[in-house]
Amino acid sequence: MTTPAATLKARKLPVQDRSRATREALHAAVIQVLVRDGVRQCTTTRVAERAGVSVGSLYQYYPNRDALLADVLSEHLTGIADAMSTALTSACGKPVAEVAAALVTSFLETKLRNPNESSALYAVSEELGGSAMIAQLRIRTLADIADALRSAPDIRLNNPEMIGAIAFGALIGPVRSVLEGHLARDQIPAIKDELIVMVTAYLKAAGNIS
Repeated sequence: MTTPAATLKARKLPVQDRSRATREALHAAVIQVLVRDGVRQCTTTRVAERAGVSVGSLYQYYPNRDALLADVLSEHLTGIADAMSTALTSACGKPVAEVAAALVTSFLETKLRNPNESSALYAVSEELGGSAMIAQLRIRTLADIADALRSAPDIRLNNPEMIGAIAFGALIGPVRSVLEGHLARDQIPAIKDELIVMVTAYLKAAGNIS
């Protein structure tokens, strides 16, 4: 019996350069079709046509549309987690203000670099029940935040895991507001600056430093 999880797995991983190029073309086409037509109109036929490959070629890599969408979503979310991990690792051992700046900047720059893509994949996550995937990567990100906070030389936190989770949670609402159109995209630089001020102040208050 085929389980739901199995139907969201790719048939094969690309090994040769040509296979990688095909997969990249399919992923790019998914984003383009999602942005143009929305998730419900994102069919394998439209994606294959946009990518310039046959539907048969698409099915060599993915058993169905949802498996393709899940792979694109996974790549997007993993990219955000990787970028944040790199930034937070670089901030380890630095003052808490630099940790706060690394946290805010890395999240906003990766999540809002292409707002149309992020908005489209937000809809995919809702449709495919991507909460489990998001939760798994969130655990990794929160661990990276806690490590960076723990290493800051000018602050001592009793519970860096909890405080880091609160600081990260404070970023999600404003980002979602941008993606949903409640905040203008031309305000992103100002939003970033305000969030850095807010997160820095919170972390300093939590560590009782001025």
